[in-house]
Amino acid sequence: MIIIPAVDIRNGKCVRLLQGRKDAETVFSDHPAAMARQWEQEGAELIHVIDLDGAFGKRPHNLASIKDILQNVDTPIQVGGGIRNQATIKMYLDLGVSKVILGTEAVRNPGLVREACKMHPNRIIVGIDARNGLVAIEGWTQTSQISAVEMAVRFEDCGVAAIIFTDISRDGMQTGSNIDETRRIAEAVSVPVIASGGVSTIEDIKNLLPLEEAGVTGIITGKALYSGTLSLPEAVAISRKKTS
Repeated sequence: MIIIPAVDIRNGKCVRLLQGRKDAETVFSDHPAAMARQWEQEGAELIHVIDLDGAFGKRPHNLASIKDILQNVDTPIQVGGGIRNQATIKMYLDLGVSKVILGTEAVRNPGLVREACKMHPNRIIVGIDARNGLVAIEGWTQTSQISAVEMAVRFEDCGVAAIIFTDISRDGMQTGSNIDETRRIAEAVSVPVIASGGVSTIEDIKNLLPLEEAGVTGIITGKALYSGTLSLPEAVAISRKKTS
């Protein structure tokens, strides 16, 4: 299992939102690439980059910052936020992004996901962001009537590289991950699952590590790293020790 630091970008700055709310923003750095480079130096094997303005505005907004990250780190990055068509998917992959994350379009246009998986094998991730068990879309501003587990099962057979499950109620709150729901999703599909939302301390990492047996292959963490309640080198060391 790998530990994946998050770099969320809004207005060109590295920020974190509480439960995805635009009015609950904390700016951690004016230089997202510098943060990505720090996480690389501390042992990150993958970096999770979200264009928050893109998620809210339905198209990429922070392309310059993402290009800057790509130019300054060798660690693979996965990118999400505002990716709504094949042209944007291809654009990111051509730039050197390792994988792209589709969230809203996975609900609204599942055919796009299936076609993208055919065109770009093992490069497409489905992001499932849930509020009270139901999938949220459009930068978390709307809630669908599709359960997170049902959503995961829909993409079981189309070749997605992974599924990222985020419990919105816990995102940025540092209250611990939704272990039960993460396990349910992982056990419902054969696709690798990445856990996200709520990680606060090394104990939260330890609590998630047993889910590797169910198919959870990674843990995304953001605010805990920026606020200092979690040490990335320590988390990476523990995850590697558990894997070995």
